[in-house]
Amino acid sequence: MDSLLLRSFPNVPSITTRSYAPKASWHKRKIQKECNFLRFRCPSFNYHYRGIEGGSTSQECNRKYAVKASSGQSFESQSQSFHSKPILDAVRNSLDAFYRFSRPHTVIGTALSIISVSLLAVEKLSDISLPFFTGLLEAVVAALFMNIYIVGLNQLSDVEIDKINKPYLPLASGEYSFGTGVIIVASFSILSFWLGWIVGSWPLFWALFVSFVLGTAYSINVPLLRWKRFALLAAMCILAVRAVIVQLAFFLHMQTHVYKRAAVFSRPLIFATAFMSFFSVVIALFKDIPDIEGDRIFGIQSFSVRLGQKPVFWTCVSLLEIAYGVALLVGAASPCLWSKIVTGLGHAVLASILWFRAKSVDLKSKASITSFYMFIWKLFYAEYFLIPFVR
Repeated sequence: MDSLLLRSFPNVPSITTRSYAPKASWHKRKIQKECNFLRFRCPSFNYHYRGIEGGSTSQECNRKYAVKASSGQSFESQSQSFHSKPILDAVRNSLDAFYRFSRPHTVIGTALSIISVSLLAVEKLSDISLPFFTGLLEAVVAALFMNIYIVGLNQLSDVEIDKINKPYLPLASGEYSFGTGVIIVASFSILSFWLGWIVGSWPLFWALFVSFVLGTAYSINVPLLRWKRFALLAAMCILAVRAVIVQLAFFLHMQTHVYKRAAVFSRPLIFATAFMSFFSVVIALFKDIPDIEGDRIFGIQSFSVRLGQKPVFWTCVSLLEIAYGVALLVGAASPCLWSKIVTGLGHAVLASILWFRAKSVDLKSKASITSFYMFIWKLFYAEYFLIPFVR
């Protein structure tokens, strides 16, 4: 019936066409414009856009807007991550360079030695109190600052030698400029003296001052100095700092400045000074064995250059074995049973490990010699764990 009516009036427009088609077409164009506008504002995400065809609704376009907004947030987070990565890499590289510049094995040795010697001043359990930890922290920080000055000055003076012997160091590799090295060295020496002065401990201040003088004389290349060129003077510098200054001065810092007691030189302190004298001589001799090539080229007359690597190597091992033998006798003579057991057994174990480790070293391999040198530093650390038990 409806079809008949429509055929009867051919000129009457369709109600559907007049009422809904224009409205749907207008709505479609509006959505198209909005999506085109979004494409214009966010060109990086055009691949999200799909042409809107018949049947599209406002809900569909809203979903597309949500996808675009989500994608934009993801892009921002990825962009931030991308930009932060070079910053993190730069920070990591800077810390790694400073770590190598500070010669961490010497830093660890300095910290452990001060802690161990400070414990020798403890007479009763109540001595381990807040003043003890405060005085210990002051000593350790000031000494580490001076340690960085000494090893840094040595690198400034040995840039050309280190390019052969230790090319991984920041100055030798070019990671640090000479000016950067000077700034670091000067800054840490000033900080060390400043801290020593405000603490007000004369044993601490004199320990820093003597270390500064001997460390400078050892490395700096001026007339009458640069004592590292002469094997005996070089060994004496290291022995004075590592064996005498560290043991006596930092013990007196705790004994007189922290505990306000009279200065005494106890049996454990005398043992620590004597034992570390052996150890310091060994370190002074052995450190030049892997560096023989560069030292020979630049005229550094170390014992390794003059006598050869093998004789110096076995001299160092023999000195350490003698030191461990003396330590066994000292432990056996202790009136404390627990001291006898700990020091006796501890030194016997270390002496055995040293001997078996030394027999496996290939003296023709620089890597093998360097590895054994770092092993000697580990023995050095281990000794400072045993010293407080000597009573």
